[in-house]
Amino acid sequence: MDPDSVRNTWTNRAGEYSPAYYAYYGPNETSTLIRDILSGYLHRDATVLELGCGSGRHLEHLADHGFENLSGIDINAEAFDAMRETYPALAADGTFYCGPIEDIVEDFDDGRFDAVYSVETLQHLHPDVEWVFEEVARITDNILVTAEIEGPIRESSPSDPDVNYVDNDTPLYYRDWSRIFTSLDLVEVDVVRGDRDTTRTFRKSG
Repeated sequence: MDPDSVRNTWTNRAGEYSPAYYAYYGPNETSTLIRDILSGYLHRDATVLELGCGSGRHLEHLADHGFENLSGIDINAEAFDAMRETYPALAADGTFYCGPIEDIVEDFDDGRFDAVYSVETLQHLHPDVEWVFEEVARITDNILVTAEIEGPIRESSPSDPDVNYVDNDTPLYYRDWSRIFTSLDLVEVDVVRGDRDTTRTFRKSG
């Protein structure tokens, strides 16, 4: 699939794995893990950005536990409709950007956010836009957290060891997030391996 096709699968996503789908299920154990990680390093007034925020279930969990300066990016405009309906205070108080991550992060200043995190989002970026990982590192001032699927979670492996497909139409690219971000002047300080995701915490060096 080319980059535009990958973006279109998420821009127009409905049903399973859509913003409304995640709004229905709300915060989960990953939300708690993200909160615990950020709480261990940052004050509640820290600036936090979620890449691929969807309807905001993880950000809502942070807001419920005192985090005040929350931002999010999502490619699907319906994500923000679902947010306004399900988490109206978050929608009103946060700062949100609608569009592809790679079209938005270039406009942020260096170290713009105290923390940046993603939950099963960076894994879907097409290889042609992998340059955006350097931008993610650039805008991170302190903490970066990746909660991504790093390999097959079922016994059957895909024919291509580096990519799998969600519902046979949405590519999921397996990547070595430790190697990627430690090569960009971040230091890996913690790893939590779950049944589905591997959550890695990085700190800005220097």
